[in-house]
Amino acid sequence: MATNKTTNNIASANNKGLRGFFRDLKFEFKRITWAPKKDVKKATETVLIFCFVYMVIVGVFDYGFNNLFKLIFKL
Repeated sequence: MATNKTTNNIASANNKGLRGFFRDLKFEFKRITWAPKKDVKKATETVLIFCFVYMVIVGVFDYGFNNLFKLIFKL
C-alpha cells in the first residue's frame, strides 16, 4: 500500500512541472528548522580553524619527510 502512495506522489510531482517543483521546494524550505545564526557562525569558525591547523600539520610533515628523503637518498 505504501508503494502505491509513493507512486502516486511521484506521478503527481511529474505532472506539476518545473513551476510546481519550485513551489514545493519553497514550501519545504519554510518547514526547515534552521539553526540560529550565532551557532552557524561558531561552527563555521571551528571548521575553518580545524582545517587551517590540519593544513599546517600536513605541511610540516611534508616538509620534514621531503628533507629526510633527500638526506637519505642524496637527490
